[in-house]
This record gives sequence, C-alpha cells and structure tokens, in this order.
Amino acid sequence: MACSTIRRQSVARLAIALLAGACAGASPSGSAGPSACGSAPAPEGPAALSAAPSASRTPSLPTAEPPAASLAVEGGDPVTGQMGTFTWGDGGSDSPWLPGSPIAVGTGEALTVSIPGPVAVATWSAKRIPEGATGGSGATGLGTGGPPIVFDAPEAGSWSVQVTVDFDGGLGSATYYWLVTTR
Repeated sequence: MACSTIRRQSVARLAIALLAGACAGASPSGSAGPSACGSAPAPEGPAALSAAPSASRTPSLPTAEPPAASLAVEGGDPVTGQMGTFTWGDGGSDSPWLPGSPIAVGTGEALTVSIPGPVAVATWSAKRIPEGATGGSGATGLGTGGPPIVFDAPEAGSWSVQVTVDFDGGLGSATYYWLVTTR
C-alpha cells in the first residue's frame, strides 16, 4: 500500500474518532503506547498536531449558576428570590413552583426585580398563584417584556410570584420566586 494511502487512512480514522467522541482522554503527546481508547497508538507528527482545533461548547459563563435576583418596592429593602428551574451553560436544575422569599408590599406598588453582574436580561415574564397553591395551575400573568423588570403588585392577599428571565447572549434562563403579601 502506498505511503500516502496509509497516511490518508490514518487521518480519516483520527477524524472519525474525534468526531464520534470515542475517547474520553488523550495520550500524552509523542507516546508510542496505546491511546486512551486502548487501541492503536496515538498518531504522531504534523497530522496529530493539527487534526482538530479545540472548540468551546458554550459561551463563556461569568458564574457557575445564574445570578441571584432581588425584588423591591420603591424605598424598601430588596429581597433575594428563591431560585427554581434554570438552564445555564451545559447544566441546569428542574424545580416545582416554590413558595418564595417573603416580602410585604402595598396594593398598586411597582415591583422591580434587579439582577446584578455582567449578565443582561433579554426577556422576562411574571405570574402569580395564591399562597399555598402548588404546581402553578391557574397562574395569572402579572407582566412580560424586556428590561427593566418592573410590574405592578398583585391585588390584596398573599401570592407566590414567579419571575422567569431569559438572559441575553443565549446564556440560559432562570426562574425566581417570592411570597408577596399585598396589603
């Protein structure tokens, strides 16, 4: 068999192995022993060095999880929400509807959600269910839109309020909860 044919076949086998993700690790450069897959020796020379460029699967994430979110009314102290379901990079967490972090507000007050840090909000939506209800069935919308996250307090009563945020740049999404007592 000609040397160029053997070289093409070796490069083709290497490309298939890389594309299929057949190996979890790689042999140290220049080793003549079996590769991490336990089969043929690791290729050497220029073809091995330029076979596949490294690529990142997700955008660079500033944190391991989505940032915290705080809810406040004008003149009041912010309250950090309970984080529920989120997707972030290659991971995430699935959560049921949570009761939320308690905060007392007045009827008709504007509620503002703040998310600090280097990530930006693309879109958001807010819903509420009566305190103690589970599963989110029958949730009533409180608002939706782009930044900033501002919506009116629900009518008098105790409500589990859910705010779902989609982050700019495709970083992911997160759902936050507060137990809002409107007086």
